[in-house]
Order: sequence, then structure tokens, then C-alpha cells
Amino acid sequence: MAKQPMLKFVNVGRDTPEKRGADDRARDFHEIYAEYADQKAKEQAGRCSQCGVPYCQSHCPLHNNIPDWLRLTAEGRLEEAYEVSQATNTFPEICGRICPQDRLCEGNCVIEQSGHGTVTIGAVEKYITETAFEEGWVKPIKPAQEREESVGIIGAGPGGLAAADILRRAGVQVTVYDRYDRAGGLMTYGIPGFKLEKPVVMRRNEQLEAGGVTFRLNCDVGRDITFAEIREAHDAVIIATGVYKSRDLPGPGSGAQGIVRAIDFLTASNRAVNFGDDVPEYESGELNAKDKNVVVIGGGDTAMDCLRTSIRQGAKSVKCLYRRDRQNMPGSQREVANAEEEGVQFEWLTAPKGFKGDPVSGVVVQKMRLGQPDATGRQSPEIIEGSDYEEPADLVIKALGFEPEDLPKLWDAEGLEVTRWGTVKAEFGSGATALPGVYAVGDIVRGASLVVWAIRDGRDCADAVLEQINGAAAVAAE
Repeated sequence: MAKQPMLKFVNVGRDTPEKRGADDRARDFHEIYAEYADQKAKEQAGRCSQCGVPYCQSHCPLHNNIPDWLRLTAEGRLEEAYEVSQATNTFPEICGRICPQDRLCEGNCVIEQSGHGTVTIGAVEKYITETAFEEGWVKPIKPAQEREESVGIIGAGPGGLAAADILRRAGVQVTVYDRYDRAGGLMTYGIPGFKLEKPVVMRRNEQLEAGGVTFRLNCDVGRDITFAEIREAHDAVIIATGVYKSRDLPGPGSGAQGIVRAIDFLTASNRAVNFGDDVPEYESGELNAKDKNVVVIGGGDTAMDCLRTSIRQGAKSVKCLYRRDRQNMPGSQREVANAEEEGVQFEWLTAPKGFKGDPVSGVVVQKMRLGQPDATGRQSPEIIEGSDYEEPADLVIKALGFEPEDLPKLWDAEGLEVTRWGTVKAEFGSGATALPGVYAVGDIVRGASLVVWAIRDGRDCADAVLEQINGAAAVAAE
């Protein structure tokens, strides 16, 4: 009888891929986690309990069939494991690297709840897809039949690219419009290389382009081309712009030189370090933390990215101000731990009151305490009067989150309805908007969210668009 490859969690402990030492990894922008060797991947996948109700799957936005591809990995059937993984996820190698598994699949693993330590789902997912690329199992996009219908996608982030992949495989002609010079959105310019090395993203961009997706880059809708022109050129349009407008930081002195937006700081670093672009603001020090006292304001994953990027750029000191405590922060606890190991100091229950100097030389900080819960159930921060102090700072990075741009105004898109938060109003599931043939997906609908949710929205929307154009084709045939 064959040996049972699963249910090993009782006698095999959780073992994550080796993590590079903090001193070593803080000197470069390479990924900090190694990949599993074949035997280790099989062993860790074999810890899965194959439970009757897979909470890992139900808590994954893509509802990835995690138990099945873990079992296939444990049995050494990696090509099948990849096929199962790819069936529900356009970019599994990216999700395996940057998804907050501790809040999603792994955080809801049954054996974790029983005290045995979660299955390392994300690391196995990354291993499966990287092996698939190495072995040539990732096939080029070759539609069985070309179609004459075309779809325009505005935004080359994860939502737009996921939709492009599904539509192109169905033979639809796809054009992606994006304001940047490289596709990928925040995966390319927002997420640092130590979490997601850029060749991983460029490899998927190249696959889409080789498969027939047309990219119109450096194309700013509303300036280089009108929204009306895009609608006229295509049978359907998908808005997948994401949200790029940074929340502002009030207070005396907030306009001083040296107070910068997180997206500008991260984009400059990714361009200069990961792509070797000429970035004057980086070279001049305006968007470079080298030899500076850096203060990052915010507690989400973007703040963590800024903190850890500052360490790698050679900052003199790096501190994070966050108005709640560690337990109530929105960012990944794994990222906080990595940042602390690398030398970041967290000042919990603190918020900026104002700024000194121009260029900035310090942040006036006020201490906070947690009061009664707000409408979301989280305790609201309250100011402790008379607790102000000054934190030295040569560079202050605002990482307070993102808001949507006013697309109806920017694009002169009459009839494009938005919510009171400025996000595009779209039908749940399909992404259909009030404008016929126009859809919206990802952060521009949800507000700032996760890459995995954008992928889910893009895939669902592509299915809805296919249904629309198939219906139109059937009517035309009659």
C-alpha cells in the first residue's frame, strides 16, 4: 500500500523557506525569502489535513483550490498542481509572494486553529509556478480562434492584466492603455523588489504581449486620448485604473520641502534601483533616504514598503508613526516583524501635529490613546493633551492610503457614476457601470485593496464582457 503523503502536520512542523539575515538583506533589494527545494515543498504541502471544509479556499478571494494543489505537490505531480493553481489564478507566482496569507488562506488554516502551525500555502504556491516556468509548463497564449470583437482596458495593473489574459485566450482583440512606460501598475512601480522582483512581473507582461495583447503605454487618458475615442474604438471598455491620489497630511508646515508622497518615493526607488532608469529626483536626494532621518506616517503595507526601502537606501534612522497600537494596524504583521528585524523603530499611538523647518527638520508628534470603538468596531484614537514632542526628520513620507481620482471630470465621461467616496459605481460580480459596454474593476471600484482582489475582479469582469459580446454576436447572426 502506498504511503499516505498527507496529514503529516502531527509529526512534521511548519517550516518556512529560509529567510536571509536582516543585515544581509537590508543592503539590497533582492527578495528576502529563498525558494523551497523539491523535497521540502513536498514535505510542507503534505502537512495539509485535507479537511472537509477548506477554510483556506473559502477565505481566498480567488477561491483557489488549495487542498488539491497541495496534495498534488506532496505526491510529486507538480505539472498537475500548476494546472489546478493556474485555473483560478492568473498570476499565482505573484500572489504567492505578496498576498497577506496571514490574513487570508493561512490565517484560516484548520491546523493553525488547532495549534499545529499553518501550512505554508504561499511559499508552496510560489514554488509550483516557478517550477512551471523552469520546466516550460507555462504555455504561450494561443487562442483557438481569433475574433473580430475588441476590448479596451484602461490601466495595466493586476485587474486590467487579469482581464486581458482571459479575453485574449478567448480570441478577443485586446488593447491596454496605461499612463506609465511599463505595464504592471503598482506591481511594477509601487511594490519594492525585496517583496516582488521586477523580472517576475515583466515575464507576465511579455507573455501577454507575445500572446497578442496590444499595449499603449505612456498614454494618459484624458490628455493623450479621450475616453470617448476609446469607447468608439472598442466593443467594450474596462476601467482598471486603480487609485493613485494620495491622502493629504494636514497640519502647520505640511507643505515644506522634504515631505513627500509614498507613491513618488517608491516609484523613484523602483525606477532607479530595479530598472536602472535615470531619475533626477532620486539622484538629487529629493526622493532618496540616504543619510537621512526618515519618518514614515501610516500603518499599512505601503508604509511598511517605504520603511524597508528607506533602510536599504542607507537612511541614518527610520521611524514609523502610527496612531493606533500594533494589534490594530492594517498592515501585515509579517511585514512589521521584517521591518523591525531590519532596524525600523515603531512609535505606536502617535500622530503628527505639525512640522518644523523648510526644508523639514522635524515632526511635532502628539501621543494618542485608544478610546471607544468607531463605526467599524475599531477603537478610535484620542489625543493625550500636553504630550507633544519633536521627532527629528530630514525626510517625511506620507503613507496614509490612496483615494480615487475624479474620473468623470478628468475624462469628461458624462454618465459615469461614482459613489460618495469617488469610486466608480459598478455592478457586483460583472463590474458593469451605468454606461453601456463600460465596466470597472479593482481598486477604482473597491477603494485601495489587495492585488488578489483586483485579479478576482478582472477575471469575473472578463467573463461578463465575453457574455456581452457573445450575446451581441448571436443577435447579429440572427
